[in-house]
Amino acid sequence: MTSERHPAAVLRVHLLRPDQASLPRYASAGAAGLDLAAALGEPMLLLPGARAAVPTGIAIALPPGHEGQVRPRSGLARKHGVTVLNAPGTIDEDFRGEVHVLLINLGQEPYVISPGDRIAQLVVAPVTRVEVLAEAETGDLGATERGEGGFGSSGR
Repeated sequence: MTSERHPAAVLRVHLLRPDQASLPRYASAGAAGLDLAAALGEPMLLLPGARAAVPTGIAIALPPGHEGQVRPRSGLARKHGVTVLNAPGTIDEDFRGEVHVLLINLGQEPYVISPGDRIAQLVVAPVTRVEVLAEAETGDLGATERGEGGFGSSGR
């Protein structure tokens, strides 16, 4: 979908196992993330407290200057306690291997991941690269109201 508000960027996708993999797709016109599906030959059991790298059967080429953010599906987390362990997982622009989703079962019951199940979302987002200057070169980081206050220092 291309419009003035949403210019088209291209996500190139290679189906590594066409018999098991599916193209990522938006579930609705306003969805921020593309659904990623499990590319499995048979169901996978995820026990409570267990984690697994679930294959998607796809390799991608992100648009230049972008990253892929792998995020949990809210329904899977709410209904079953299954979520993305390193959320959001980052896929770098130059990665060309198979995309896997690191899932963990934080629920109290075993969860079965079936072939083709939607297991995560992929949000494609721009990345800002910065020049890093050592503190010795900058001399002063600049004063702020918060200063060196850490965890919990900006609220109650």
